[in-house]
Amino acid sequence: MKKHIFSIPNISCGHCVQAIKNELSEMDGIIRVEGDPVKKEIHVQYEEPVTLEGIKALLQEINYPAET
Repeated sequence: MKKHIFSIPNISCGHCVQAIKNELSEMDGIIRVEGDPVKKEIHVQYEEPVTLEGIKALLQEINYPAET
């Protein structure tokens, strides 16, 4: 299992966090998604087949791009 913290400047409230959680949770391999709208961060636990690049691509697709 891997963990990663994504900094996402577009997060403005709890609804943003929930939208991200809903979308990421549909990916095979996502174990847990938690978010903090104040820090504008999403914490993701995942395993194969999902990849870090795949998570970033989905975040970009749903208009919550992660800063690199």
